[in-house]
Amino acid sequence: MKNIIVMLVLSVFSTNIVFSDDHILKSVTDSSTFDLNESRGKYIALHFLLKTECPICMKHTHDYFTKSHSMPNVIQVFLKPDTEKEIQVWAKNLKKNYPIYRDPNAQLAKRLKIPHGYKFHGQVVHYPATVLIDPKGNEVYRYIGKNNRDRLSFESLKKKVSELVEK
Repeated sequence: MKNIIVMLVLSVFSTNIVFSDDHILKSVTDSSTFDLNESRGKYIALHFLLKTECPICMKHTHDYFTKSHSMPNVIQVFLKPDTEKEIQVWAKNLKKNYPIYRDPNAQLAKRLKIPHGYKFHGQVVHYPATVLIDPKGNEVYRYIGKNNRDRLSFESLKKKVSELVEK
């Protein structure tokens, strides 16, 4: 089966995140796509979720999507390192059909230097994280969780974006 995601290739020059021509992500759970170049002018929150068997990821994802209307200037992008089929099975347990993107072999997590080494369900994976990119494409904030329950709350992200907008 062909991969439904177009490879995301990033280069990091200082804090500016540059996507190459292969920068479009396709959702594994619906027909939406994410294109950073078309998203310029808004903040982008990249949420790195853990492997499939993660009910905390499910709660985290649902919480963000339920409240995201209160931050229309922030695009929420949720990434999982699982196979397409594993993500689809996991996403069936979400209360709604949200776009979930695949980060094959955690390539984007590695590129953005999300720490690896968290032991989860018999595997070693990257820690849960949120990376915030500003309207110009610069990484302006990151939150790396210490464990599965340590996630950046929606309210904390909203506060951080408000602080950045006020500058």
